Amino acid sequence: MKPVFRSGRKQRWLALLFCFCVSALAQQNVTVRVSGSQPLNDFKPVWSYFGYDEPNYTYAPNGQKLLNELAALSYSPVHIRVHNLLTSGNGAAALKWGSTNAYTEDSRGYPVYDWSIVDRILNTYVQAGIEPFIEIGFMPEALSIHPEPYRHTFPVGDLFTGWTYPPKDYKKWSDLVYAWVRHCDERFGHAEVAKWNWEVWNEPDIGYWHGTPEEYDKLYDFTADAVKRALPQARVGGPASTGPRGAHAAAFLRQFLEHCTSGRNYATGGEGAPLDFISYHAKGHPRWLDGHVRMGLAAQMQDVAAGLQLVQSFPKWRNLPIVLSESDPEGCAACASPQNAYRNGPLYPVYVAVALKAILALASRNHSNIEGVLTWAFEFEDQPYFAGYRALATNGIDKPVLNVFRMLGLMRGALVQVQSSGAVDLNSIVNSGVQDSDIDALATRSEKQVSVLVWNYRDDDVNNSPASVTLQIDGLPENARRGLLTNYRIDQSHSNAYSVWKQLGSPRTPDKTQYQMLEEAGQLQLLDTPKWTNVRAGAVTLHISLPSESISLLQLRWE
Repeated sequence: MKPVFRSGRKQRWLALLFCFCVSALAQQNVTVRVSGSQPLNDFKPVWSYFGYDEPNYTYAPNGQKLLNELAALSYSPVHIRVHNLLTSGNGAAALKWGSTNAYTEDSRGYPVYDWSIVDRILNTYVQAGIEPFIEIGFMPEALSIHPEPYRHTFPVGDLFTGWTYPPKDYKKWSDLVYAWVRHCDERFGHAEVAKWNWEVWNEPDIGYWHGTPEEYDKLYDFTADAVKRALPQARVGGPASTGPRGAHAAAFLRQFLEHCTSGRNYATGGEGAPLDFISYHAKGHPRWLDGHVRMGLAAQMQDVAAGLQLVQSFPKWRNLPIVLSESDPEGCAACASPQNAYRNGPLYPVYVAVALKAILALASRNHSNIEGVLTWAFEFEDQPYFAGYRALATNGIDKPVLNVFRMLGLMRGALVQVQSSGAVDLNSIVNSGVQDSDIDALATRSEKQVSVLVWNYRDDDVNNSPASVTLQIDGLPENARRGLLTNYRIDQSHSNAYSVWKQLGSPRTPDKTQYQMLEEAGQLQLLDTPKWTNVRAGAVTLHISLPSESISLLQLRWE
C-alpha cells in the first residue's frame, strides 16, 4: 500500500525521498549485447500469419480496414486462415460461426456449387495483397452423416454440431474439393493459387471432427488427392491438431504421420499420402490468480517443443515445413473471461515477442523448419469497444498487440546473436514460464541497419520492476562514424489505444473527435524524436529504460 504523508514541506520531502529509494531498489540493471557481425540465419517472417473463425467478417468495413493494415505491415505477403469456408448457411456471421453455402444438392441429390461468398472472401484477400492459407472445412449440411442440428448457438449449447461430421459420400466430398481448386485456379490464376497452402480440416483430434482418427486419414487422402488432381503444384498439409503436449493430441499427430508415411491410401489404394507441410497448434494456459492474470507461456512452449520432437522422429518428414496454424496465449478468441484480461493492454504484445523468440530457439535446437506461426485473432463486428475478445482491433481501432507485428515488419536481414544478463533461459521458459522477469531481445542486421526488439516481461500481470538497460551493439563497419537511432515503443502510454479509451471515460460510442484520438493512439508510436549517435570502433552503447510490460524496437541506421 502506498504510504500517506501529512501536508508540509518536511513530509513532502520525505515522501519524495522514500519513492526515490524504493524506485532505485526495485529497478533492475541489465546489459544486452548485440553482436552485429555474428549472423545466425535469415529472419523469415514466420509471424505474418493470422486467422479467425468468422469468414464473413472478412468483407465487413472494419474487416477490410484491418486486412489492409495487415498487408501494409509486412514486406512479404501476409497469410490468412479462416474456418467455415465450406460451411452451409446464408453468410450471416456470429461468434465462432460463418458460412458460404458453397455446396448444396438439388431434389435429385446432384451437387450444386455456389462460389459467390467464397469468392467474395478470397477476392478481399487477394486484392489486399494477402495470400490465403486455405483451411478445407467444414462439412456442408447436405454431405454430413449427422446434419441436424447443423448451426450452433455459441455460447449457449453444443458448439460441435452437424458441420463436424464425416461426409456420407467421400466421392461427392472429393468432387467438391476438386471443383473448388479448379475454380480458384481459373478465377485467380495459376501462378497465384500455386502459392497457397491447402490445409485439411481443423483440430480433428477433438470435437471439430466427429469421426475416428482413421476416418480423418480417409478424409485427408480424398481431399489431398482432389487438390493434387486439380492443381499438381498445390501444397497440401495437416492435420492442424491441438497441442501435442497432451498424450491424446500427440498420439493423433503420430498416427497421422505414420499414415502419410506408409499407410494405405484410401483414395488411391497406394502407400502413404502426399504431405507438403505439417501443421499443429500451440496454446498457452493463463489463469486468474489473486486478482490478476498469470500467463501460461510454458504450456504453449511445451506444445511447440513436443510437436517439433515428434516430427523429428520421422526421417521422411523432419525437414518438411511446419506451420503452427494456431499459436496463441490460450484457446478461445471469442471467450471473454477474467483470465483473458491481458488482451487489451501491452502484456499481449510483449508475450507475442517472448513466445516468438522461444519458438525460433526451439526450432533451431531441433533443426526444424518453422514456416509459420499463426496468431488466431482478427476483429469482431457489432461488439462493444475493448470487449475482452482476443482481437487485433476493436471497431476499427487497433489494439496494442497489432503494433508488435508492425515492429516485426520493420525488422530486416539476418538474425544476430544477443546476450542479455536479464534473460530467462529457454529450458526454464519451457518448464515453468517466466516467474520473475525476462529482459531480453531479438535482433537483426541488414546492409546498413541493426534492429533490436527488447522487452520487459513477466507472466504475472502485475506492476513488475522497471529495467535500466545498457544496450551494447558491436560488429558495425569500422568506417561508420554515426548512426540515426529510432525508438518505437509499446507500453501503458505509447501505441496503446486502450489506455486512451480508459482516459476518455471508456465511452460506449466515441464521438468523432474521440474516435480520431483512438485511431491515432492505436498506431505504432515513437518514444522520442530520432537522434544521431556516435559510432566508435564499430560499436555503440545506448541506455534505455523499460517499464513493466513494455517493448521497444530500436533501429540504428548508419551512414
